[in-house]
Amino acid sequence: MSSVIELHHVGKHFPTPGGRAEVLRDVSLQVGANDFIAITGPSGAGKSTLLNLCAFLDRPSAGRIVFDGQRMDGANESEFCAIRKHHIGMVFQKYCLLPHRSVLENVLFRFRYVAHDRGDAVRRSREALATMGLDALADRPVRLLSGGEMQRVAIARAVAVAPKLLVADEPTGNLDAQSATTAMECFKRLNTELGLSILMVTHNESLLRYCSRHFNCHAGALSEAA
Repeated sequence: MSSVIELHHVGKHFPTPGGRAEVLRDVSLQVGANDFIAITGPSGAGKSTLLNLCAFLDRPSAGRIVFDGQRMDGANESEFCAIRKHHIGMVFQKYCLLPHRSVLENVLFRFRYVAHDRGDAVRRSREALATMGLDALADRPVRLLSGGEMQRVAIARAVAVAPKLLVADEPTGNLDAQSATTAMECFKRLNTELGLSILMVTHNESLLRYCSRHFNCHAGALSEAA
């Protein structure tokens, strides 16, 4: 199976007044095409740091990362930025939407720094909204949506550029049970029907039924659950 991203013996530490803080230790992970991976673990275990590395928002202190067959240890910031813009979709617990703009305008914002024809960007954005079941709400101001609808707009924005990897950090953390189910069904559809690889951090183990693989993160170490 081909890999979208591989982590090989990755470590991450940060300087603190009390000395070096080790956040990740010797982490190896392979995210294959069509994988839907959930990472669980206690707060402070290093889960979000791991997602930041996979989204190229940060660099490892040790080890190497391979993205789509390309080693990234020697990449400069412009190369990291290009991968983030074109190949990574991100969804967070907070929706990070523009409340007074329309649903469509919020999705189109994803194309702000990507070279796309305006008509093509609108078409892709509407297709992403249709996949989320939100095509009828394209012209509605975001402030008038429910929390679940807002999160689906955020997912549509993340996938409108057809990324190779979607990273999601506690994407249902602000949602009620029914809205969380709807959001997870959208993620599952993106994975199974469109073949999108997804890496998700969650504290909610009831969501594991949507995923194809499950890893535990504890004290900076990662292990695959049986």
